[in-house]
Amino acid sequence: MDFQAPKPHSAACERNREPILAVLREHFADRRQVLEVGSGTGQHAVYFAAALPGLIWQTSDRPPWLPGIRQWLAEAALPNTPPPLELDVTGHWPAARFDAVFSANTLHIMGWPEVEAFFAGLPAVLAADARLTIYGPFNYAGQFTSASNAAFDASLKADDPKRGIRDFEAVDALARAIGFRLVDDRAMPANNRCLSWRR
Repeated sequence: MDFQAPKPHSAACERNREPILAVLREHFADRRQVLEVGSGTGQHAVYFAAALPGLIWQTSDRPPWLPGIRQWLAEAALPNTPPPLELDVTGHWPAARFDAVFSANTLHIMGWPEVEAFFAGLPAVLAADARLTIYGPFNYAGQFTSASNAAFDASLKADDPKRGIRDFEAVDALARAIGFRLVDDRAMPANNRCLSWRR
């Protein structure tokens, strides 16, 4: 009998999925193909794909995460969630084109060179009128927005010095450099933000 690891689970995904969905309903309302970069457990994917059946929700992540994502997708058995793609932002990007990209809680896990690679890789996979929505904690004018974010940043750097909460202005500059303009910066629970850009 084949051993299968327990399905991965993130409590944070359960907590933040409704507020994020409210943003996606607004900004992805007329979209058709979404690439999720860094799908993690796969929980967001099945929740958003079920709530937004008009969207093809394409998951992606690095190889260690793919088995867990496949478990969530298989259990949900949704018609709009194709198999996950292997994607490391510093490597090869998919050949397909997407009219939207979503990523949650990834930029502070990546090192800054990987954040730059993420934005540099987007033009190759994006349609001309693409949308981009990113969820997570951000600093503004180099300052933490809360004591809890400062503590979170310290814990991230203790795990890996390359990690850390990113400055909104630096991230927005990367987005603008590839033709995006910010259209929404929304406060979210637990001192997070949901940033949305349009091309």
